[in-house]
Amino acid sequence: MTYARQQLGLRGEDFARVELERLGYRILDRRYRSRFGEIDLVARDGGTVVFVEVKTKTDSTFGDPAEMVTRQKQRRLVSMAEEYVAGHHLQAMPCRFDVVAIDASVAPPRITVYRDAFRPGW
Repeated sequence: MTYARQQLGLRGEDFARVELERLGYRILDRRYRSRFGEIDLVARDGGTVVFVEVKTKTDSTFGDPAEMVTRQKQRRLVSMAEEYVAGHHLQAMPCRFDVVAIDASVAPPRITVYRDAFRPGW
């Protein structure tokens, strides 16, 4: 991954964090790393733990950034979330997966939050 793409991803995470906090989420972790990969943001929304995948793009072609969260990526996110829940003793809390899509091809960037974007087979 190029430095420019890394910086775009970090800026996207910043935009997502600000928007989620504006919506009342409380950020618990950022860039949580596990053996399965990285979760961009972990947050609380009321009594629910939310695992957030942030997708940022600068080109308006090829559809919405949220469409880039493939089934394979969803499975990896579920594995990372299971590890996070076990490691932080959160088994009794409800969890969900949100996707934040950021279209940086426009100014200001267009931010869309997809609550409960997908459901694992738990």
